[in-house]
Amino acid sequence: MDQRPEPRFPFTGIVGQTAMKRALLLNAINTKIGGVLIRGKKGTAKSTAVRSLAALLPEVEVLQGCPYSCSPGALQGLCHLCEGGVGDGQPISRQVRIVDLPVGATEDRLVGSLDIEQAIKSGNRSFEPGLIATTHRGILYVDEVNLLNDHLVDVLLDAAAMGRNYVEREGISVSHAADFILVGTMNPEEGDLRPQLLDRFGLAVEVDGTFAPEERREVVRRRIAYEADPYAFMEQWQDSEEEERGRIQASRQLLPQVQVGDDILELITDICAEYQVDGMRADIVMYKASSTIAAYEGRTQVSPEDVREAAQMALLHRQRRQPFQQPHLVTEQLDTMVEQFQNQSSQREPSDQGSNSNQDQDDGESDQSNRDEPPEDSGPQDQLFEVGTPFSIRSLQVQPPDRRARTSGGRRANTISGTATGHYIGAKIPEAKASDL
Repeated sequence: MDQRPEPRFPFTGIVGQTAMKRALLLNAINTKIGGVLIRGKKGTAKSTAVRSLAALLPEVEVLQGCPYSCSPGALQGLCHLCEGGVGDGQPISRQVRIVDLPVGATEDRLVGSLDIEQAIKSGNRSFEPGLIATTHRGILYVDEVNLLNDHLVDVLLDAAAMGRNYVEREGISVSHAADFILVGTMNPEEGDLRPQLLDRFGLAVEVDGTFAPEERREVVRRRIAYEADPYAFMEQWQDSEEEERGRIQASRQLLPQVQVGDDILELITDICAEYQVDGMRADIVMYKASSTIAAYEGRTQVSPEDVREAAQMALLHRQRRQPFQQPHLVTEQLDTMVEQFQNQSSQREPSDQGSNSNQDQDDGESDQSNRDEPPEDSGPQDQLFEVGTPFSIRSLQVQPPDRRARTSGGRRANTISGTATGHYIGAKIPEAKASDL
């Protein structure tokens, strides 16, 4: 009797969270993007989406029993199964593996270390693979990545960027493939990552924790139905899961054929320069992400809208910000640059078409127009402007609100005083007979 797979919530059954699901799919299609960082408050389906992605991806063929998850067609020769092909090393197809990295993990457990048991038994130095070797061709999930040791985060990001894990310790020198999807989730309320580590993540998305009442009701219905009978609920979403799985496979095959024009590359670099992004990772990630978006949409040419979507995920955590300021991408500049690029492209196409049809006519009319029209002075012309009506200045004479006597004189305004003395405000000829000197 076949063992039933572990129940997981369907990826296509998650309500809303379009940006998060889009970023995960892009990394599933193209692992060269460099992982994704999901930022959001508690209860926003971050962990659910990551675990659902593993069940959505197409199955992989591995050598049974190999601790490095080697493909039968690309053996690394690091274990006895890969070297001799004996024992239980038979090719099998299995679901993509998702490996959880706990916050309290050590460096030995992550990258691998000396096999103490083998060293005691035989006296030989042998390498014991770590979690990075186990997650090869899978998903490495780090929940609360902002609470993980910075050194471990740096090791993870290095392995994800290079596609290989290098171990030099206890007299052991080992290098093995590490092609995996790195996904980190974090709650900004518990602290943030250092900017140097944030930049190493390829994409970053902000998960919105506000839902409309209709969405909240739908989330509750689906969750209650899944908890009541997980396998029956998974069966309801089987068709949409198969459709999405086939789309991912087709996108992977189409990705090598996607072309990025020189004008699109110029748009990408102009956007990064406009946002004053440090380094070149943002440009490279936007290039890869926009190509992946075009492949996911079934196109072989990258459009400006693909660049806009890629920029929103690649610049969110790389934009300069003040200390203690949360990442927030100002999209006004991005929208303006993309719209200007689209307008220039639309104006360029009609002009190119019209220039070919009207070239002969323009050449014939140019000679006649040159004979009829008098020569014009190409130098700058003076322009005259009227000065305008002088501005009328209002009087500052303010009438007192009442006739009540005050103990002090007024200043630059008329007032009623209870004494005969006051402050000097200016000289004036008496209008009546003087009564007091």
